[in-house]
Amino acid sequence: MDINGWLKEQMVSAEAYDADGLIDRFLDEMEKGLNGEASSLAMIPSYVGADGQVPADTPVAVIDVGGTNLRVCIARFDGQGDIQLSGFSKQPMPGRDRELTASEFYSVLADALVPLKDEFRQIGFCFSYPAAILPDFDGRLLHWTKEIKIPELVGAPIGAGLLGVLEERGIFGKQVVILNDTVAALLAGMGQGLAFNASSYAGFILGTGTNTAYVERNENIGKLDGYLGEGAQVINVESGGFSAFKRGSLDLQLDTRSENPGGHVFEKAISGAYMGLLALELLQALASEGVFSDGGGAALSIMKDLSTIHIDNLAMDNGGDIGVLGSEAFDAADRETMKTVFMAVVDRAALLTAVNITAAVVKGGAGQDPQRPVCVNIDGSTYYKTYQLADKVQAYLGELLNARGLHIRCIQVDDAPVVGAAIAGLTTFQ
Repeated sequence: MDINGWLKEQMVSAEAYDADGLIDRFLDEMEKGLNGEASSLAMIPSYVGADGQVPADTPVAVIDVGGTNLRVCIARFDGQGDIQLSGFSKQPMPGRDRELTASEFYSVLADALVPLKDEFRQIGFCFSYPAAILPDFDGRLLHWTKEIKIPELVGAPIGAGLLGVLEERGIFGKQVVILNDTVAALLAGMGQGLAFNASSYAGFILGTGTNTAYVERNENIGKLDGYLGEGAQVINVESGGFSAFKRGSLDLQLDTRSENPGGHVFEKAISGAYMGLLALELLQALASEGVFSDGGGAALSIMKDLSTIHIDNLAMDNGGDIGVLGSEAFDAADRETMKTVFMAVVDRAALLTAVNITAAVVKGGAGQDPQRPVCVNIDGSTYYKTYQLADKVQAYLGELLNARGLHIRCIQVDDAPVVGAAIAGLTTFQ
């Protein structure tokens, strides 16, 4: 069987896609979202600006609610702009393993903040889920992604709920600003971007989930409050929801089995939470065609889950944990087929990622001058740790941007959600 040809038929191979056509459709969905028309991209304006000075030696509480972990700490910037963290705590993201009530969720946050209550007045709250940002800097949860199960919070203002629980515990006078993690990534990149005279900024995250933020310079959008300079607005694209692209039958099958069928379908094609599961769908389909050894096919047919980390370690051949894929049921040929399938998943994810970033750069209208590239801060373990993914993304970006005469510089900022949230907390209430 021609595995590569089959993967192309399944729309998993990058060769099955027209990148320029994808960019056009991405841009069309972005424009529709900005205009309030029906779109798979929410295009949420951010009320968080970054034109104020970040005060040195001023403590701010930071909450980072991510796809995998919840982190709380106190942050301070020194006179050189370097961040110092203290009182750090980390735990698994509540609501992943079981359904929680809103009260249970807020109690987890309050438990982490109470010991730090005398060290801060402002809270920068990085909230990595779709939320409509409000003029008072709160955020109303639109819906959960990344398999989180706290249904009572949908439609609720997250910041107000947190402040209410703190006041119930006798803690008053705090202020909170909610921002998306990709907006935080964008803000966190501004220090480096200013150093090389960046013409604009974007934030991109590829981890458990995925999303993009960029600076929109459209005249009407620029009139909104919350800006990066005069006439510019940070937009949270919610790019994981992009759906104007063709998916194969096994993509659709994975979608129907997910916690949110029909939702965040772009995320299901490229993010760490789903690449292993998609590979399993593909491998089981191939097993039904008799591609694997008898033992390997039988083992695959009863598998219920496949970790992206396990199959990535197999592809990388780094001696890392490959879980059940290390079973004696699989022979060497089976594992080579597994590698081929997973690397096709990775290659498609790389192309789609490059399409996403390119669309954000094009829509932002900057980057024509090679001396003033767009600063793109990329965050997320899936992007940096998945075998060959980052290199493939950069290769595709080079092709797509060069054809358009656009220039970017990709950077990585350690603890970008924390840095960006701290900046927002310190500058928003000035």
